[in-house]
Amino acid sequence: MRPIKKLAIANRGEIACRVIRTAKELGLTTVALFSEADRTALHVRKADEAYCVGPAPSRESYLDIDRVIGALRASGAEAVHPGYGFLSENPEFARACERAGVVLVGPPAEAMVAMGEKTRARALMAAAGVPVVPGSDGPVATEEEAISIAMRIGLPVMIKAAAGGGGKGMRKVEREQELASAYRTASSEAKSTFGDGRVYIEKFLDQPRHIEFQVFADTQGNTIHLNERECSVQRRHQKVIEETPSCLLDPELRARMGAVAVKAARAVGYVGAGTVEFLMDGARNFYFLEMNTRLQVEHPVTEWVTGIDLVRWQLEVAEGKTLPQWATAAPIAPRGHAIEARIYAEDPESNFLPSPGRINRFRVPGGPGVRDDSGVCDGSDVPMFYDPMIGKLSVWAERREMAIARLDRALSEYLVEGVATNIAWLRRVLLHPEFTSGRYDTGFLARRAQELRAGRDARVEEAALAAAALLSREQAARRGAVSPAAETQRALSAWQMNGRARALRRG
Repeated sequence: MRPIKKLAIANRGEIACRVIRTAKELGLTTVALFSEADRTALHVRKADEAYCVGPAPSRESYLDIDRVIGALRASGAEAVHPGYGFLSENPEFARACERAGVVLVGPPAEAMVAMGEKTRARALMAAAGVPVVPGSDGPVATEEEAISIAMRIGLPVMIKAAAGGGGKGMRKVEREQELASAYRTASSEAKSTFGDGRVYIEKFLDQPRHIEFQVFADTQGNTIHLNERECSVQRRHQKVIEETPSCLLDPELRARMGAVAVKAARAVGYVGAGTVEFLMDGARNFYFLEMNTRLQVEHPVTEWVTGIDLVRWQLEVAEGKTLPQWATAAPIAPRGHAIEARIYAEDPESNFLPSPGRINRFRVPGGPGVRDDSGVCDGSDVPMFYDPMIGKLSVWAERREMAIARLDRALSEYLVEGVATNIAWLRRVLLHPEFTSGRYDTGFLARRAQELRAGRDARVEEAALAAAALLSREQAARRGAVSPAAETQRALSAWQMNGRARALRRG
């Protein structure tokens, strides 16, 4: 492998901007690929060069392998970083890069194939001695077979897409009479989303925790893990808030799970950054869920507690370099606590509908231990064609309670005008007793959906009350007509009546 001097990023938004930052620190020339909808996007402005790969729909641009390869050839880039999503876990893209003489910053196509189809991955992991959730041995061919398997392993069960992820093609089934329709619905959704309608069945774990391990491997056979990330705060199987370390793991359990994650990566000849995901039941038994053969959205929290730039490591491994000797000599213990929240252009009060449009004003928070990974700025458009995540806000502190307070403060300073966002909702999630106690699971947001969406931030109301009282006192003092105490009481009464009216409207 030869040194990389020119790097293309086959992605958009915050992850493209994040990769460009590290690439520039390494002195690389950067190339942005963009669709017509992203012509003025931030990642295009940050890169040294930019090439259009097609119309706005992703299937005609970011997902079109021929267009992307054509842009890579035209740019003269020696390597391409796929980010996450789009083509990042597509073995055909990996093979096309190899044919074009472009280094893919990622694992070999064979590792993608091994882990990309969930039933094949389950079989490989079981053969390697990695614990898996009880379920079907492979894809389920018929409704009758689905019913038979589900009744054998016991209800409730999960029907899942064999070729996908992200909560698509997934159904929980609690009653036998629901099995046939759930099988058909999951298969249809999997077909339309991933082009593959095959599904498989797993035993449903009640109130599980979702814990993943960051793994890293070089081309010389060195494979390590960089500890866990707790990803149990999920809405419709999509992660919303992630943290590390997990409140559930002690050093002994962390070592055991990390060793299993390394074993999983070695079983498929993995190279680069990857994530092995587990489900954990109430008795702290853990089971392999899947492996994501790419950089994860939530990688910043791992970078916070380890001090490692994972993108830099990705690029160095892609050049054929080995992992640092200090990293392979002994396990890397986490330092402090980090939490990340995903900022979406969506409206929690309208069933989380995406909120495309133009961002008129955009200001991110600062201060000690605060990191913003965003892909927008003043005047940026949030297109309707892509995922509405506009950025990620992460923090680090010495202890978990300090990190929660810091993230809440940072979220209070985050300003986005022009589109609806989930920022206020994230603060309610972050400060909910179930989260602050650390005793939450993957069902947390579903159980608390109504109170989280309808809840008010008490501190915001207190601040508004204080401001209203102060204004009233100043006005009364200037007029000299009413005593400050009486004017303040009148203002408070009006505020309280207005609050009751809002509550009645919501009810």
